[in-house]
Amino acid sequence: MWSTTLSLAASETNSAFLRDYARRMLRQTQGEQPSRALPVRRRVLTAQVTPERKLTDLYARRESLQLKHMLHTLAAELGFASWEHCKAEIDLRPAALLDRYRLDLGAYGDYETNWFPDKAAVRQWQQQHGGYVLRYGEQAAAILTKQA
Repeated sequence: MWSTTLSLAASETNSAFLRDYARRMLRQTQGEQPSRALPVRRRVLTAQVTPERKLTDLYARRESLQLKHMLHTLAAELGFASWEHCKAEIDLRPAALLDRYRLDLGAYGDYETNWFPDKAAVRQWQQQHGGYVLRYGEQAAAILTKQA
């Protein structure tokens, strides 16, 4: 059976982690590599934090994107109405809430990861096999680590 817990010690507050992650997003969206820039721009559009409603419009105005847009995008992804609300509450929440972003940064690269279309499917699999469940948007993953 695989462990259902994963101990990655958070070395900073949730809000500091999100601010650093937002800076990374901003660098990616303003960069020249479409494979890195386009996914971030799509996230900004989905969060509706800019007046642009089409990817082509956002691309044309990519230089106008600022850190505040990335922070508001992250807040929306986490279910907050704005970055201000997120910043006021996020440090009171468990660090595991940000696991999806840690996955993006490669924090779980040493572990086997099994992907599932939704939370229900991964929970069903977890009951039989174990594993640490990580939600990623509508999808979910089971991170496999040996039980201690």
